[in-house]
Amino acid sequence: MHFESSGAFTGEISPVMLTALGVAAVVLGHSERRAHFGESDEALAKKIPAALAAGLEPILCIGESEAEREGGETEAVLKRQLTADLAEVADGQLASEPIWAIGTGKTATPEQAEEACGFIRALVAGRGAGAAERVRILYGGSVKPANAAEFLGRDKIDGALVGGANLDPADFLAICRAAA
Repeated sequence: MHFESSGAFTGEISPVMLTALGVAAVVLGHSERRAHFGESDEALAKKIPAALAAGLEPILCIGESEAEREGGETEAVLKRQLTADLAEVADGQLASEPIWAIGTGKTATPEQAEEACGFIRALVAGRGAGAAERVRILYGGSVKPANAAEFLGRDKIDGALVGGANLDPADFLAICRAAA
């Protein structure tokens, strides 16, 4: 989604277009958008308020690379992204999406995922009274039928942002059942 409601932005879709189609939510900041299309924190700081103003529920994806995780930078990266991306908003919906666990065959442990989601909730709590209670923190990063229950059973993980597993109806149904 582009942050402008109209204009000459070939190849982009506006929040107005999405709402006219009946879309309720929009994924912003996905690792693939950041890596392949140069989506920056500065752009996200414009897109998230635009989505909210249009009545869309933004699903903000933040996460660290494998090198950043191995370098002990996870919390610094999450804090930098969250602070910059939400500079103009009070709250929203967030997905912790470690880049190193998407399409690589590597998966965060449930403990690692819960630790990151807990850290994100603590950052959101610093944004004002009740902010941490209003936001849902999702984990996304190779969630599959075989591991969904482990992630979704964690206290600090509110749900899953499912990628490739949603392409197989049986797999997606198994993940939905794990959430119930």
